[in-house]
Amino acid sequence: MNLLPSLRYLVALQEHKHFGRAAQACHITQPALSNAIRALEREFNVEIVKRDRNFAGLTPQGERVLASAKLMLHEHATLQQDLQSETLVPRGPIRIGAVPTAVPIAARFAAMLHSRHNGIQPVVLSMSSSELERGLEDLTLDLALGYSDRMRVQERKLRVWQQYTEHYFLLRRAAVPDARGLQLTKSMAWKDAATLPLCLLTPAMHNRTIVDAAFTTAGVRVTPAMETNSIMTMMLSVVDGNVCSVLPGALVDTVRGYRELEASPLTGPEVKTRIGFISHAQARPSRALEAGLALAQDGAWLRHAAAHSGLLAA
Repeated sequence: MNLLPSLRYLVALQEHKHFGRAAQACHITQPALSNAIRALEREFNVEIVKRDRNFAGLTPQGERVLASAKLMLHEHATLQQDLQSETLVPRGPIRIGAVPTAVPIAARFAAMLHSRHNGIQPVVLSMSSSELERGLEDLTLDLALGYSDRMRVQERKLRVWQQYTEHYFLLRRAAVPDARGLQLTKSMAWKDAATLPLCLLTPAMHNRTIVDAAFTTAGVRVTPAMETNSIMTMMLSVVDGNVCSVLPGALVDTVRGYRELEASPLTGPEVKTRIGFISHAQARPSRALEAGLALAQDGAWLRHAAAHSGLLAA
């Protein structure tokens, strides 16, 4: 039995929860995948997959095999990357997940990392907080950029590198466009923002939880004029519609070129959300990840991130 491919098939089966789809993702036939799983069961002398007419999950022993499979595949990929790299020259892919509101900062980070180490191929993914947690746990992500206070760091065996503190703005169309671009105006109270027609993210997204909590603290309740799970839709609805929106600084920064818009810092309460890079604390980092972690702690990068997030005044 070729162990590593069989372990990959097991991971794919758990991900897709269907023999046919897992086989298709692995570019093999369904019988070949089933035979490989059975070979794993014979190798370890345990039942790994609960079998019914369809995939019914993994046995407790199968879950233990799956956890080891993910770690072994991660170590294999890290070793390959090390062997293919020149001495002290990082190469290879690095998978970076980010909550949607932090994607602009993740994009800047990836671009700067690649410019410093052109052998590194960053992959930037927009993911929910729960997806980031799962990606770190199953080692399908190298780095996650998200709400660091939300993660149960010690319990989940994660490490955090704080990047910036996010503040929130009301984004709306300006009464008079400014040729210099987006105008940063005086602050506005959350209770006053609640009287405006708002486009907000859907309740399933963690950012909406933060926004709703701020309105509740201000003593008001909001019924949005629009809801979306798309950051682009939320911003363009302000550009081309008659609604306003509540956005963190990292997103406001991306529309600074729009002369038709203005942004007001929201106060009463002043909401501050810590955003950080998170990585797995126990898995051995690849050279690409080591380079990424070095950049995440670099003073020049942190100043750059602060200038394009937070209160946009760094």
